[in-house]
Order: sequence, then structure tokens, then C-alpha cells
Amino acid sequence: SMNTEETLTEEWPVRPYYKRDLAVAYAPDITPASALNRLALWLHHNVALYEALLLAGYQSRQRMFTSLQVELIFHYLGRP
Repeated sequence: SMNTEETLTEEWPVRPYYKRDLAVAYAPDITPASALNRLALWLHHNVALYEALLLAGYQSRQRMFTSLQVELIFHYLGRP
């Protein structure tokens, strides 16, 4: 059987993602708008993650996460 971590890495590689796509991946059961709001809350409430994102150049208005920002999100929140 394949290593679960390898499978996840292949399914969600670290690369740029649209915010909306990543938000929906974390919350497929709700609307994209609600998923975006939920992800924003997660980012703001996870102080260590949010500070790391800001250092990585994150701005709330950006429509895409950079590879580095995605790597941070996956590190703190796990993959979708």
C-alpha cells in the first residue's frame, strides 16, 4: 500500500493555488463564499501561521496564494 503522506503530497502538491480553490478544498460541504470566509478566519486565528504568511508577503486582497504561502498553510493546517 502507498504511504498516505506520499499520496497526499501528490494530490495537493505545494504550488500556487487560487484562494477560492484551496478554501473549497478545505470545506467542500459549504458554498465557495462561505469556504473563503472560513479559511480567512482560520488564517487569522492561527497567530503563528498568520505571522508567517505576512512575512511571506501575504496580503488579504490577493487572489492567489504563492507556493511559499501554500507551504505554510499546509504546515500549520495540514493538507485539505
